[in-house]
Amino acid sequence: MRTERIQALDVLRGVAILGTLGTNIWIFTSPDGAAGFLDLPTPDSAAGFTELLLRFLSNGKFLALLSLMFGIGLELQYRSARRRGARWPGWYLWRAALLFVEGTLHYILIFEFDVLMYYAIVSVLVAFLVGRSDRVRRTWLVVQAAIHLGLVGLLTAAMLGGTGTLSGGTPAAGTGNWFAQVADRISMAAVYRSEVVLVLPLSTVLFLLGVELLRAGALEDSARGHRLRTKLSGFGLGIGVPLNLFTTFGGQGLFVLDRYLAAPVVALGLLGLITTLVLRTRGEPGPLRRGLTAVGRAALSGYIFQNLAAGVLCYGWGLGLAATFADARPWWVIVVYIGLCGLLMTLSTLWLRRFSRGPVELAWQWAYQAPQRSLSKVP
Repeated sequence: MRTERIQALDVLRGVAILGTLGTNIWIFTSPDGAAGFLDLPTPDSAAGFTELLLRFLSNGKFLALLSLMFGIGLELQYRSARRRGARWPGWYLWRAALLFVEGTLHYILIFEFDVLMYYAIVSVLVAFLVGRSDRVRRTWLVVQAAIHLGLVGLLTAAMLGGTGTLSGGTPAAGTGNWFAQVADRISMAAVYRSEVVLVLPLSTVLFLLGVELLRAGALEDSARGHRLRTKLSGFGLGIGVPLNLFTTFGGQGLFVLDRYLAAPVVALGLLGLITTLVLRTRGEPGPLRRGLTAVGRAALSGYIFQNLAAGVLCYGWGLGLAATFADARPWWVIVVYIGLCGLLMTLSTLWLRRFSRGPVELAWQWAYQAPQRSLSKVP
C-alpha cells in the first residue's frame, strides 16, 4: 500500500504542476502580460469561446490541488519527525524560510504570480497546527473558510456592482526587456502581491484539508479510502464542475468566485478521481504516467522551469512569441502548452534516471542541511 500511496502522490503533484502551467500560460502568451490575462475574452466567437473553455479547464483548480498536496506533504513530514523523535516544527521552520527566499527570487526574477512565498507563510502556521488536537485544527479550518468566503462574497458583490475592477500589470510585464520586468515587479509589488488577501486564508484551508484527508485515508488503497474518494469525486465534480462552468462563462464580474471558490471545489474532485485511477492501474505504467510521476518527483524544479521556459518563449526579452502571434490566440497557445508539458516530462524523466531529486530540490536540500551540519561539528 505504501508504494501505491507514494505513486499516487507523485502523479497528483505532476498533474498539479502541469495544470498550473495551464493557467499561467495565458499570462505569458498575452501581449499585455497580466493585464491581458485579466481581460477575459467573450464567447461570441470561436476563438473567444475556445479560450474561455480552456481557461475553465485550468483556472485555479490545479493550484488548489497543489495546495492540497502541500498540506499532505506537510503532514508526512510531521509524521517523519515524530518517528525520528525530532522536535516539531523544529527545523521545518528553516525549510519554510528557504521556501520564502526561493519564492521571493522566483517572483522578482521570473514570474509575477509566484505562489511559493504564500506557501512558505501558510506552512509556518499549519506546522504549528498539525500536531494540535482535531478540535483546534478544525476550528482554524472553519474560521479561515468563513473569512475566505466573506472576502470572496464582498469582492464579487463589488465587481458585479461596478465598484470593483481587476487591475493587471503594465506593458513591461509582457513586452519589456528583462530588467524592465524586474523593475516592474519590484515597483508594483503591492499590485502583484495583492492576491495575498485571498490566497492566505484559502491556502490555510486547503493545507489543513490536505492534512485531514490524508488522516482520513483519502490516498489509501482501502475500503475507507474508496468511500472517501467517491464522496470527493461526487462533490467536487458533480457540484464543482457545473458551478465552475457558470462562473467561467458568467462574465468578468464572477472572476473571483470562479478562481477562488468554484475551482477549489473541483480540485477536491480531481484528487479523488486521479487517486482512484492511479490505485486501479496495475502493471507497468505507460509513458504518460511515467512522465507525470517524474514531474511530481521534481515538482519544485518543474514549477520554476516551466515559468522560465514560458518567459523565454513569450516575453519581449526572449523570442517574443506573445507579440508575434497575438492574432493567433488561442490556437498557438495550445501548441506551446502541449510542447512545454512534453518537454518538462521528458527532461524530468531523463534527469531522474541519474539523480534522486530535481536540480532545484538538490540545491534546496543542501541549503536545508547546511546549518545542521555546521551545528553537528560544534564541540
